[in-house]
Amino acid sequence: MLWNRRHLLTLEELSLDEIRHVHATAAAFKRDLGRGGKKLAALAGQTVVNLFLEPSTRTRLAFEMAARRLGADVISFDAASSSTTKGETLRDTAENIRALGADMIVLRHSAAGSPLYLSRLLDIPVVNAGDGAHEHPTQGLLDTFTMQERLGSLRGRKVVILGDILFSRVARSNIHALTKLGAAVTVVGPATLVPGWFRALGVTVSHDLRGALADAEVVMLLRIQHERQMVGMFPSLGEYTGMFGLNQTRASWLNPKAIIMHPGPINRGVEIDSELADGPNSVILEQVTNGIAVRMAVLSLCAGVSPEGDQDIQ
Repeated sequence: MLWNRRHLLTLEELSLDEIRHVHATAAAFKRDLGRGGKKLAALAGQTVVNLFLEPSTRTRLAFEMAARRLGADVISFDAASSSTTKGETLRDTAENIRALGADMIVLRHSAAGSPLYLSRLLDIPVVNAGDGAHEHPTQGLLDTFTMQERLGSLRGRKVVILGDILFSRVARSNIHALTKLGAAVTVVGPATLVPGWFRALGVTVSHDLRGALADAEVVMLLRIQHERQMVGMFPSLGEYTGMFGLNQTRASWLNPKAIIMHPGPINRGVEIDSELADGPNSVILEQVTNGIAVRMAVLSLCAGVSPEGDQDIQ
């Protein structure tokens, strides 16, 4: 059996076969979405709770749409509406949600390891929607799914991740997935945000933007994670943009067919210029669309069902 996990907590722990199985399941769901398929019954009668204790737009909405497409009832909490604002612990919040009849929890939290913590407390699946600067596994899965749609096999493909690597959970999840899929990954940015110890993850570390972009087939931009930085990691945003922002001149250093990616939210004019974010090489909106199918795959697999055995709701 290619998938026997109740939870999705990290991509670091997934095997290559498990990553491929999620991609294949997502592809099946995407074909159904493309045909204008009806709502599916995979999670009919189940309640998925989105417990988002950090701000989110794309991830929260994609999980909501994915769960509804699978026939689930969806309840979404955010930090402002949660009793955590009154001092309630994450444990008590989650145990109360389970006591109310939730069948699955999708958690976004500022503390690294919080989904793992809940998975050890609860008897229902827990899906990590981003935990601190640790991981964002569904983002890594949808990013690599998008790359493969455009490029085919990623083995030997040169992928550059540019920006705030140190504080980025997206970077970590992508690194784990990409290296298992055989890509040649380079992380680039200021030395303060791209420390040399990232080499231990099997990537090339560079502070030379022009050299890193040469022959790149994918470049993924990351925003500066101000909310996770305890001190300023570079003098100013203007200086970061002047040295590492992707503009038309720097984009000319890329392979002309290279695709441009960004997990969002985009800070236009900082890490990327608008004409590139909206240009023909950009697949940023494709990432958003693919996020629904990938999250449908994750929710269904963690619930123990697959698209092959699903039926439309009449």
